[in-house]
Amino acid sequence: MFKAALFLGLFAVLSCQAGEAQPAAADAALEKRVARLAEELRCLVCQNQTLADSHASLAMDLKERIREQLRAGASDQQILDFMVARYGDFVLYRPPLRATTVLLWGGPFLILAAALYALVRFLRRQAS
Repeated sequence: MFKAALFLGLFAVLSCQAGEAQPAAADAALEKRVARLAEELRCLVCQNQTLADSHASLAMDLKERIREQLRAGASDQQILDFMVARYGDFVLYRPPLRATTVLLWGGPFLILAAALYALVRFLRRQAS
């Protein structure tokens, strides 16, 4: 009796750890469009992953929002425009080059140039 109660208790604890199943569309073409759009959008929690790669709850919510909009008849561009209007260009995994996104594109090169400049100055001071 004790072993059965222990087994049921252990089973209950382990089953609570299981994650929720991802919602899937009955239509394979719709799911393909969701996946394609999720590849174009950045996870706002992870920031270095696409929505398709992320398992964060916000990413799951955004993918569900994409599904809802596709079912409502929105085009891919309308969905991308909605996400940009709501979250800014940063939500795009490959943001366009604009005045507002120039730091996203040029920032890494500026940091690299500053680091190289600091290294050269440091080495010259060490040599003299």
